[in-house]
Amino acid sequence: MRVVMFGYQTWGHRTLQALLESEHDVVMVVTHPKSEHVYERIWSDSVADLAEEHGIPVLLRNRPDDEELFERLKDADPDIIVANNWRTWIPPRIYGLPRHGTLNVHDSLLPKYAGFSPLIWALINGESEVGVTAHLMDEELDAGDIVLQQAVAVGPTDTATDLFHKTVDLIAPVTTGALAQIASGRTEFTQQDRSQASFFHKRALEDSRIDWTWPAADLERLVRAQSAPYPSAFTFHRGKRLEILGAVVSEGRYGGTPGRIFYREGDGVVVVAGADARTGRNHGLAITRVRTEDGVELGAAEYFTTMGGYLTARP
Repeated sequence: MRVVMFGYQTWGHRTLQALLESEHDVVMVVTHPKSEHVYERIWSDSVADLAEEHGIPVLLRNRPDDEELFERLKDADPDIIVANNWRTWIPPRIYGLPRHGTLNVHDSLLPKYAGFSPLIWALINGESEVGVTAHLMDEELDAGDIVLQQAVAVGPTDTATDLFHKTVDLIAPVTTGALAQIASGRTEFTQQDRSQASFFHKRALEDSRIDWTWPAADLERLVRAQSAPYPSAFTFHRGKRLEILGAVVSEGRYGGTPGRIFYREGDGVVVVAGADARTGRNHGLAITRVRTEDGVELGAAEYFTTMGGYLTARP
């Protein structure tokens, strides 16, 4: 099939690479201009560079809603558009232009975790698996019929970075497998159960701020979800920002005020956590590694030389 590809960052790069290695003919690529947004500088393999290396025409757009783009697409005469990590709404006259419509490749197990940063949100929320879904685009974001979906398990110590590497390797087989089904003439696919749908916003630095009223298990997953190269989960100690690089749920149960620096446990320092911490039935968050405001990384026991005092959400 003749394919036009819409995509950005490493997800788009992997999709384009899969298309280039397939039997299909990539006739044009549309990608976003380079961004300085903190989350868009991560996993930033260039779709434009890869396309240009292969002599494929490239159009840069923030939004795909101008007449020039529409005319260029018509001239390209695609059988299908394939999109992955396109960051703005694609209007119906674009996604409906090709003979077979538009196949969107999304890094979640739709209908759950439509929208942005699905791996991070899924890890924070304690999901047991994540994955990649190829679906046909319609008027509602990430809501079209599912052509192909593959899942991988979330391990007990997996970080968002681990999950990125697990799922990015699914992009090629999911994309080419879905295209094979469409090229075969199949037209009926799996409708999404919209009662199970959830939609998440883009991550921002504010979303990495630790709220000590969260249960310790939720905070432990937040720390894993904000693994390098993502911005780290952070709190404040004595008015200065402190990044939490490593943490586990404490073995013991600790009561008191959330945020209290309380007790040494193994290699960690336990901080009281949970909205009902005063009952003494809560586990705490045992911090194991931190980074100070001036960029120094330390073991928690080395940083917290005495117990007492509080970690807070704000200075």
